[in-house]
Amino acid sequence: MKKFTALLVALALLSPGAWAAEKPKVTIYTSMYEDIIEAMTEVLREKFPAYDIEFFYGGTGTLQAKIAAERDTGKLGCDMLMVADPSYALELKAQGLLHPYVSREAGNIALEYDPEGYWYPVRNLNMILAFNPEKFRREELPQSFRDFAYDASLNGAISMPNPLTAGTALVAISALKDKYGYEYFDKLRENHVMVESGSVALTKLETGECKVIMILEESVLKKREEEDSELSVIYPSDGVICVPSPIMTITDKWSAHGQAKICEELTDWFLSPEGQSYIVKGWMHSVLKTPPAVPYDSISTAEIFTRAMPVDWEHCLNERTELRTNFEERVKSR
Repeated sequence: MKKFTALLVALALLSPGAWAAEKPKVTIYTSMYEDIIEAMTEVLREKFPAYDIEFFYGGTGTLQAKIAAERDTGKLGCDMLMVADPSYALELKAQGLLHPYVSREAGNIALEYDPEGYWYPVRNLNMILAFNPEKFRREELPQSFRDFAYDASLNGAISMPNPLTAGTALVAISALKDKYGYEYFDKLRENHVMVESGSVALTKLETGECKVIMILEESVLKKREEEDSELSVIYPSDGVICVPSPIMTITDKWSAHGQAKICEELTDWFLSPEGQSYIVKGWMHSVLKTPPAVPYDSISTAEIFTRAMPVDWEHCLNERTELRTNFEERVKSR
């Protein structure tokens, strides 16, 4: 009896939190910018207070390598993915890693999605060109991706992201290879393109070290809104490279926490007008037929789609290794 009483006293002294059940946890691997992740974390905490939702940030290439390593252990470290390269969704579906869910928001999506619900586009990223009007005049700079590589007057004064680590850059070189052949890579090398992060490239644009850079539209729009920057977008005449980045749920067998039903709720929210409004606030374009808004200082989403350069997602998937190898050998190893 004394032992039983002592046990009750000990339990009574425990903090109230010790009695509370742990919140179901969901881990999302994403390539979204970290400041956008912070904003999303705050919103999701308010919208889904019963769940513990955390993001893990990495470039698409980095996350692909991480997932490949985790597969060997028989379990992934995430429950959802929001990466840049849509072709990666095709790969994961073929490998049986994704959970199908027909979202209640599917009918509102303007872009292609998996009919069985294995993946949906959740944000539209756009590879464009950018320049600094305080250093150079628009009319003296290339207005196309082709001229970005072929115009000898730009030699040593251009920059682009790395397709070995960035999913959007991989999509870009896939589309450009399909349009101009591997000669495009050779021309990038001849023009001494610098391959570096967006933040470094933007700094070089500001100082005048670079005349023009290939970069995601959102990076320029962000600087224009937050820093009142004069850096400006060039929407290439041969086509904006649109990257409708997917959201995916990992099947419970492979996922970190086995919370597919919660992931379905999150998918619906991200694809809803409310969820998409936060995508737009992050300087990315909505995937909805009727977008809640247009990103700060951008052209309309409809015009973006009209200007888009074709991307063959099967090529992007099947030629991924070939593309990276050719880029490494033809562009980076100078």
